[in-house]
Amino acid sequence: MNQGPQVANPGATLANWQTAQFLRWSFQHAREIVPTARISRGTGAIAEIPVAPRPVADVVVPRFDGGDTTVGEVLATTYTDAFMVMHDGRLIAEEYVAGMAPDALHLLMSVTKSLVGSVAAVLIDRGVLDPAAPLTTYVPALGVSGYAGATLRHVLDMRSGITFSEDYLNPNAEVRLLQQCIGWSPRRDPGLPSSMYDFLVTLKQGSPHGGPFAYRSCETDVLGWVCEQATGVRMPELMSNLLWSRLGVEHDADISIDSLGAAFHDGGMSATMRDLARFGQMLLDEGRSMTGERVLPPSWIRDTFIGDPDSRQAFAASLTDTRMPGGMYRNQFWLPYPDRQVLLCLGIHGQMVYVNPAAKLVGVKMSSWPVPQDAVMLSATLRTFDAIAARMVNPATT
Repeated sequence: MNQGPQVANPGATLANWQTAQFLRWSFQHAREIVPTARISRGTGAIAEIPVAPRPVADVVVPRFDGGDTTVGEVLATTYTDAFMVMHDGRLIAEEYVAGMAPDALHLLMSVTKSLVGSVAAVLIDRGVLDPAAPLTTYVPALGVSGYAGATLRHVLDMRSGITFSEDYLNPNAEVRLLQQCIGWSPRRDPGLPSSMYDFLVTLKQGSPHGGPFAYRSCETDVLGWVCEQATGVRMPELMSNLLWSRLGVEHDADISIDSLGAAFHDGGMSATMRDLARFGQMLLDEGRSMTGERVLPPSWIRDTFIGDPDSRQAFAASLTDTRMPGGMYRNQFWLPYPDRQVLLCLGIHGQMVYVNPAAKLVGVKMSSWPVPQDAVMLSATLRTFDAIAARMVNPATT
């Protein structure tokens, strides 16, 4: 398989590949920077995506700071690598920028979390995992960590009491220390563990489990570890068996691994845009793939949209700057609105899967923002998909 554009490395190394100068190249060539394992698509049929082009570039998008812009202008000013919209199961818009190709694998960053959460959903549906069970039921090694006493539900919704900073611009934040442990950056601190799981057991509890939401990438790494221990299968194979091979995807995916072969569950996957859209369409279709196979139980999708009685309260009480008033986080997905059913998978530097069942709309955007988080570009991307959804529901919408 041709893995996208064969462009020479512009000088990206382990020390600089996550800097603005190299992001566009490195996000399409992650396997040339860090070790990866294959997530096989299996041998099943490819889900064909019907094409029914619709003009969307001129759709008006309300700006974050007032006034209006257009879809075309948003795409041109938010470091877009690829963009795609499906309406009612049909591809209506698709764009690849700056050399990216339809068969190129693009790093998903934390969109990976939603895929790992979906693997956990299958295991819960099969009775292999229990959301109410302590994490130590599956991973006894966590008993010496701050995760002692936390449940699977706590990490699914990122409501443990673990102390973990997600400040990407702070080289000493736990999220950046974790990258040293998994081999995503050079080791500056020789005292750090040399593998992801050894790092997770060093984390401490700073507040009661089950409290406010706090975005912590380590929660998904623990979740993936639980899935592996409960099944005895590594995540690349588990993801293939339970999810990727059942979506009708066209290509294998990749996931980065540490020195011991453990998958980077919270942000290491790379996939093509169309295959990611097939995942989004499965979510929109209440867990059924485009080939007609049941992948996730409809009850899990409904639970994700509804949450627990205190999910929105926990989200509102969070110290995390979510920019989603009235929203919530559930089952490794973002729910940005209190009054509309919209589901998001989000990753730093501008990765997004947008699922809007009422509008029958799925959107995917892959980007290379110069900085990990940008509230203006995030808002513009979300408003772009909202505006396209409104146009599809009411073609007279300007």
